[in-house]
Amino acid sequence: MKDDLKKLPDAELEVMQVLWELEAPAPRAAVEAEMQKLRPMAQTTLLTLLTRLSEKGFVRIEKQGRSSVYTPLVSREDYQARQSKRFFDQLFGGSVTAFASALTSSGIPREDLAELRRLLEEGKL
Repeated sequence: MKDDLKKLPDAELEVMQVLWELEAPAPRAAVEAEMQKLRPMAQTTLLTLLTRLSEKGFVRIEKQGRSSVYTPLVSREDYQARQSKRFFDQLFGGSVTAFASALTSSGIPREDLAELRRLLEEGKL
């Protein structure tokens, strides 16, 4: 996967989140059923989004008979890690101090900040 993995538009990210939850390869009907629970949309809109994701290298589309199945080519973890790094660099200029300051004044509960500290101290982050 490319190092310059771009941020997906919201609708495409919602489709990816569905694909990450489904067992791959996911049939179109399963993707459509899950999407209808989250954000009802026309079948043509969903197919357009899946095609865009394929063109961007996020999804592989394979024909099976008269239908298609979809396999994510980018893992959720890889996407999250790359977008987190991009966010950190863009918003905080890569400064851990600026990031930590923003976290402490963000309203995040002390318990969550303590958990973050514990994970850092244990080397789990």
